[in-house]
Amino acid sequence: MKSSTLRFSVVVPCFNEASYIEKTLKSLKNQDFEGEYEIIIVDNNCTDKTVEKANKYNVNVVSEKNPGVCFARQAGMEAAKGEIVISTDADTIHSKNWLSNIDKSFNNYSDAVAVCGPCKYFDGPWWGRVYPYLLFFPDYIYSKLIKRPFYITATNTAFKKSKFKGYDTTMTQGGDEMYVLHSVKKKGRVVFNYSNPVFTSARRLKGGLIYNLFVSFIFYYLIAYNVNKLFKRRIIGTAPAFRENMASKTFKKIKESFTLQ
Repeated sequence: MKSSTLRFSVVVPCFNEASYIEKTLKSLKNQDFEGEYEIIIVDNNCTDKTVEKANKYNVNVVSEKNPGVCFARQAGMEAAKGEIVISTDADTIHSKNWLSNIDKSFNNYSDAVAVCGPCKYFDGPWWGRVYPYLLFFPDYIYSKLIKRPFYITATNTAFKKSKFKGYDTTMTQGGDEMYVLHSVKKKGRVVFNYSNPVFTSARRLKGGLIYNLFVSFIFYYLIAYNVNKLFKRRIIGTAPAFRENMASKTFKKIKESFTLQ
């Protein structure tokens, strides 16, 4: 029997995701979870047919004009009516038992404030298939020892809405992951379910290994997150949207990312 209480709010931020959004929504609509849940699409200034396609699936579409994933996830969280908010992405496919597994993890750990899982890439270069294992398996072992992971991915994170005060919208990359982890781990256990992955597009990897290691990860993730956190405003802006191979535009975008406000 289905509960009358809304258990989950799945938040999906979107910026021109017309090529992926329908597959994502089909996988979310095809869940075997027997409780009540909602899907919230956040239109973050889409100029393609993302919203038009999303509206065919009877989901809640909200608009956020401030560009950036943290603004978008915050808007989705504010619109959420569920007890638990789930963060995922618009280019991601979810197994049929994804929500059920998240629900089981919360039920198995009474002190859990968040449940996270890994992501795997369903396309892309060979090293993109190896990378998730190198990152998430040590993360899983660490979480078993410390009762929380050292890293979470925003494409597969669920947290109790009452235990999270909201996203820091001065953050760019990492703000919807590391900031969430640093916030919720103070409130209780963060469960890492290694056996409940999501399957996301490897378009982020198409710039090549060097680009992704030194530009995407070191510059736009590690450096940008810590610099913006230090100054409490956006000193380094958002990385280029991965709608094509961005490697040839790398240095131009890095220069433009410094917003001297």
